Amino acid sequence: MTEIRIQNLTKRFGDVTALNDISIDFPSGSFTSLLGASGCGKTTLLRLIAGFEVPDGGQLSFGDEFIADAKSQKKPEERGVGVVFQSYALWPHMDVAANVAYPLKTRKVGKDEITSRVAAVLDSVGLDGYAKRGIEELSGGQRQRVALARCLVADAKIILFDEPLANLDMHLRASMVEAFRDIHSRTRATIVYVTHDQSEALALSDRIAVMSSGNILQIASPLEVYHSPSDRKVAGFIGRGTVVSGAVVRRNGSSMVVDIGGTQVTARGHVVGTDSVHVLLRPEAIALADQGLDAVVRESTYRGPVHETWLELANGERLTIDSPHLLPLGSKVHVAVSDAWIIP
Repeated sequence: MTEIRIQNLTKRFGDVTALNDISIDFPSGSFTSLLGASGCGKTTLLRLIAGFEVPDGGQLSFGDEFIADAKSQKKPEERGVGVVFQSYALWPHMDVAANVAYPLKTRKVGKDEITSRVAAVLDSVGLDGYAKRGIEELSGGQRQRVALARCLVADAKIILFDEPLANLDMHLRASMVEAFRDIHSRTRATIVYVTHDQSEALALSDRIAVMSSGNILQIASPLEVYHSPSDRKVAGFIGRGTVVSGAVVRRNGSSMVVDIGGTQVTARGHVVGTDSVHVLLRPEAIALADQGLDAVVRESTYRGPVHETWLELANGERLTIDSPHLLPLGSKVHVAVSDAWIIP
């Protein structure tokens, strides 16, 4: 297992700063997702780790081993890093076994050892019996498994994923999420996973780094990022929910009583120096009740198990609730709050 250490890393493309003096460690055996909208810098960070880009400032190391700074860099092939691309990057003129064996052949590994290691790794990714298949004969999910097997056969201690499921349909993506989790639990490789899909990040990772404009806004466990976002940007990007304004009525150590539209709600978190706060309300933490926040039904979208409903509060702000039944537009309702988070 290998730790990745990044100190004050900066990368520019002309006048655009893709990464802005960021520092982050990826502990050995961790699974970290880099999450953010297009252009936030997550793929640039991945390419710097892989060696496909050169930093303009800062330093990158694997454990105590120097890897790169602005003056000198180890070549990609010297880093022992496996990369799984969105495009799979497989050779169509080779069969499955040849694609997987390629890293071993470049290292002059013996033929018998190559055969046994390829067979073992294909079995580990659920492709036993596919060794002689052509790449064009495979589904998207199977091709992604071949790309993963190619990393595993080389015993890569660091595996980088660049939006690997973006080209797959919903059902294939679900099966590949399970495959990635299984591979990580068995190999304990240090994994860095780039995605803009928050559901993938929440399901796969033990840590999520939320990025925006070349900066890291928050790095924490999926549970903490979801339930206790560090600012409004993270709150707006992770999960569904609404940020509403409130006024502090009473402080209770690590929680506060906040007035939202004339109704008092207990909220997690603590701020000092102001009584005006912003509170995050998740749909699963609010429900229709006999008393609570006064609201009017404004819009509704059927999502299958629930009707995603937009309510307007007395102060004109809106929040989202999941209702098992269709609520008449314009009807007045009351909403009880079981959990709320005061955004720092």
